[in-house]
Amino acid sequence: MLSTLAIANYRSLRELVVPMGRLNVVTGANGSGKSNLYRALRLLAQTAQGGVVTALAREGGLESTLWAGPETISARMKRGEVPIQGGPRTAPVSLRLGFAGDEFGYAIDLGLPTPSLSMFAHDPEIKREAIWSGPFLRSSNLLVDRRGPMARVREGRGWRVAAEHLSAFDSVFAQIADPRAAPEVLSLRETIRGWRFYDHFRSDAQAPARQPQLGTRTPVLSHDGRDLAAAWRTIVEIGDPRALAEAVDDAFPGARVEVDGEGGRFSLRFYQHGLLRPLSAAELSDGTLRYLLWIAALHTPRPPPLMVLNEPETSLHPDLLPALARLIAHASRRTQVWVVSHASRLISALEAEDDCNSLHLEKQFSQTGIAGQGMLDTPAWYWPER
Repeated sequence: MLSTLAIANYRSLRELVVPMGRLNVVTGANGSGKSNLYRALRLLAQTAQGGVVTALAREGGLESTLWAGPETISARMKRGEVPIQGGPRTAPVSLRLGFAGDEFGYAIDLGLPTPSLSMFAHDPEIKREAIWSGPFLRSSNLLVDRRGPMARVREGRGWRVAAEHLSAFDSVFAQIADPRAAPEVLSLRETIRGWRFYDHFRSDAQAPARQPQLGTRTPVLSHDGRDLAAAWRTIVEIGDPRALAEAVDDAFPGARVEVDGEGGRFSLRFYQHGLLRPLSAAELSDGTLRYLLWIAALHTPRPPPLMVLNEPETSLHPDLLPALARLIAHASRRTQVWVVSHASRLISALEAEDDCNSLHLEKQFSQTGIAGQGMLDTPAWYWPER
């Protein structure tokens, strides 16, 4: 489980260190930085997929994602005595992402390459990466240390050079993950690859979840929900079918869902009290279909280390939100959950849970912060130096 998430110089996240619990709810007004925090977490996950530089390019490149304000905001600027203005840059360009968990911590520092005649001179480079044990980085618990093209791995009381010519645009996860030479890199890579992000379930008339699909065992629902019927049947056969049925009844009293697998093509059948025939997925309302997708995602037989839900209330009737909160709370007993939401009814229901870690974001001088977080509330965090 993650205990700390840290971001520096990513859009409005000038310097943010976030404490994490098993159930995390991120709230805040429009423009407070919720989407930036979510996107930073997705970007961090891309390090284990070998695509962090490509993901930055999709956002417009490193320079487009960097904090756009001054390096420092003086006390006089904060008091309004002088306008907010920048000066000559003294620190190197740096976008930093990191986290600490139960076993390992990880941080990555991205910057611009040295000037050259290459047409890729604006591509970001990985300047530093570090993997350590424990809640925060210290010299004594550093396990893997990457500086530019060289990476070394702790071996006993000393160090062993694992690589001297690493690619500047690929993480150590893509280059030295080896069960013998660097087991920590491999273990952490597989953990991050297990993170799941759900933010775009389709429920329109042409949504794949509404159409019969060739079914195979599906312990993990796809990000767009196209394999809903197969995922549902997989939960029935190898998961917790009782909890699945109870989740349906909690939201739609008296209803039940079955899967038709005629000819190997799977489709849902929704039975509701008072109807003489079941409804197909194509006949369901957007809200009903989307809720069934959340039931399938949150009852996965293969719980991930971290599940991130971005605005799960979309298209749902407000009366369904308490049931959705119970569904999310139930899932948080098996996996760490991160929820970004605008819906006050969902937020209040989740915050009523004993182990809920509520994070209300706010902006001051265009910098995102956590409301009420003082120096003593901020988890200990140290970035690896270049």
